Amino acid sequence: MSTAPINGAVLLDEIEAFHRRFNAFPTEAAYVAVVLWNAHTHLLDAFESTPRLAFLSPEPGSGKTRGLEICGTLVPQPMVAVNASPAALFRAVSGMEAGRPTILFDEIDTVFGPKAKDNEELRGLLNAGHRRTGVSYRCVGDGGQQTVQAFPSYAAVAVAGLGWLPDTILTRSIVIRMRRRAPNEHVEAFRSRIHEPEGRALRDRLAAWADSVRDRIEGAFPEMPEGVSDRPADVWEPLLAVADAAGDGWPQRAREACVELVAAAAAGDKASLGIRLLTDLRDTVFSGADRMPTAQILAGLNSIDEAPWADMGGKPLDSRQLAKRLGEYVTADNQPIKARNIRTGTGVVKGYYASDLHDAWRRYCPMAARSATPATPAD
Repeated sequence: MSTAPINGAVLLDEIEAFHRRFNAFPTEAAYVAVVLWNAHTHLLDAFESTPRLAFLSPEPGSGKTRGLEICGTLVPQPMVAVNASPAALFRAVSGMEAGRPTILFDEIDTVFGPKAKDNEELRGLLNAGHRRTGVSYRCVGDGGQQTVQAFPSYAAVAVAGLGWLPDTILTRSIVIRMRRRAPNEHVEAFRSRIHEPEGRALRDRLAAWADSVRDRIEGAFPEMPEGVSDRPADVWEPLLAVADAAGDGWPQRAREACVELVAAAAAGDKASLGIRLLTDLRDTVFSGADRMPTAQILAGLNSIDEAPWADMGGKPLDSRQLAKRLGEYVTADNQPIKARNIRTGTGVVKGYYASDLHDAWRRYCPMAARSATPATPAD
């Protein structure tokens, strides 16, 4: 007796509705991303990489653990990894006889937070496991008989925690910035005994649908939204492929969510003060000017609200720090950016030219609302 084919779009709609019963995500894009991430975990071998899903918030009680818990009912082989040792995770991921686990790592801030010691083994596993070809090397054997062996590391991972993550993991992640529910936001209480079977039933249907579209998804190169490339494209490619296979409204919703969440990640990037400096110079300080004295640049930077420049280790950014940070970038002629002489009405002072900064602006800074092309120098 043949079974009627599963409508992928309708199934994803049902999974979204299941999340909405128990989770108050911050945006519509977050629901779309989480649903597509759930679906992609059933198709890992069809993709070259798997994005990490990160539920992060500044304060406890923001629904991070609940988001992870609901995902656990929808993904294959869920492995809850609170305080799991790197050795246990290595063995779980490489021991394929039991099936590749989907790792759900709660309280990730205890591993990578500011009060935690560096955990390079676990960080290495999470980084390497992002790619299907990823392996982790370990010595096996006793004494002088040890040999180096490669262990598969490829696995889907979702994490939840306070604060932020190391840049190497963050750039491989779809970040859902959770927040506490407002008084007018209501969700249904999650009862494991009652609701886990509902999630597992959806999971089984999702696995069946994934099998039915696996050949179509494998090797697909979904069209990326304009401006999404490099690492963000790697992160979103599996999710867009799933959305395209589901059809109906999901391809458009997925691309809208992609653009929104990629832009939010770029706006919240804390990884590089250098990029923040370049962006503030372009958008706020120079703002179309073709050259500017160092003193005027420093005054402009130090006056920007919520920027770090007025308190760099207890002191405002000075000319030496500015020169050191800008000197790490180069001009279009591949020369370090340096202060040059600027002639003013009262003499010659040191400063910077927008023409020297333009190439770095183009390569490193997020797209500006207005053109960052330097103005033509005045005669």
